[in-house]
Amino acid sequence: MAWVPEDRAPRQHEETAIARPNGLMIVYTGAGKGKTTAALGLVFRALGRRYRVAMVQFIKGKWKTGEAAMAKELTGRIDFFSLGDGFTWITKNYDQDVASARTAWAKCLELLTDERYQVVIFDELNYVLKYNFLSVEEVLSGLKRKPRRTHVVITGRDAPPELIEAADLVTEMRQIKHPYQAGIKAQPGVDY
Repeated sequence: MAWVPEDRAPRQHEETAIARPNGLMIVYTGAGKGKTTAALGLVFRALGRRYRVAMVQFIKGKWKTGEAAMAKELTGRIDFFSLGDGFTWITKNYDQDVASARTAWAKCLELLTDERYQVVIFDELNYVLKYNFLSVEEVLSGLKRKPRRTHVVITGRDAPPELIEAADLVTEMRQIKHPYQAGIKAQPGVDY
């Protein structure tokens, strides 16, 4: 008698999703790598649907990243704003970090209410909340201004509980193994 594999595919399940025209608030958080990468994957998908996208980076301002280079090639489809001064331990100036975060948040609010965009990405926003450069209350109040069909993606470690509660989708990246632990530095095209 021949071996017949057991069918384990989820063929019978209840449809629970509700179709709604509202944009989602999506949070990618956690200690593992991949938060910005996940947001950029969503950008790729949105661009495939001919959506207009805007992205604001709060921290990586001084880095020459692959995503910034690619955004230049997609001018008119994605608007990319790298407004940070670098990691806070580089600037060592709290007042400057707060001012940079406020400038970036003002750009976020401008983009958030611009109905040309179907997707807006606020990369590393969770860090400025953790470091108290912006208040969670102020950010949540601003997020309420978005047009109902706009999707918002927020990335960074340590998403505050209030933001997690307000979000429609939260994914936590968990680090299991990282090349940095073996002394391998960040790699272009993979990490930035």
